[in-house]
Amino acid sequence: MPAGTVIPELVYRDVGEAVAWLCNTFGFQERLRIGDHRSQLVFGDGSVIVVARGGRPGAGASGTAPPQRPDREVTHGVMVRVADVDGHYERAKASGARILHLPETYPYGERQYTAEDIGGHRWTFSQTVADVAPEEWGGRPAGPS
Repeated sequence: MPAGTVIPELVYRDVGEAVAWLCNTFGFQERLRIGDHRSQLVFGDGSVIVVARGGRPGAGASGTAPPQRPDREVTHGVMVRVADVDGHYERAKASGARILHLPETYPYGERQYTAEDIGGHRWTFSQTVADVAPEEWGGRPAGPS
């Protein structure tokens, strides 16, 4: 398994097509391919698993994912930290990503844009541009549990 405590699994119709698209458009690198139904991708010290819709017997919970329904509300998103959000945005746009939100700098010190991939998954790419105390933008640090 790739390094990381939490590793999202995202379901796609065609693993090979999804891997090529994610690597070309968002800059992921393929770490390991398992048959034609699963692939491990890395980006910096993060990773994601690409899984074929329908999977194969014993492939885990993601192998039984229901078909995508475009009329359903968004129930997840993946956030990725990048060094240059504007450069990343230009690459994604030039590669055909569907841009949902243009790059914008937010009061909490992050510059972000959001895109949708070929499987309908939403990705937000974020670059820290300022160190802003949470109290300055309406947040608050969580206290002890």
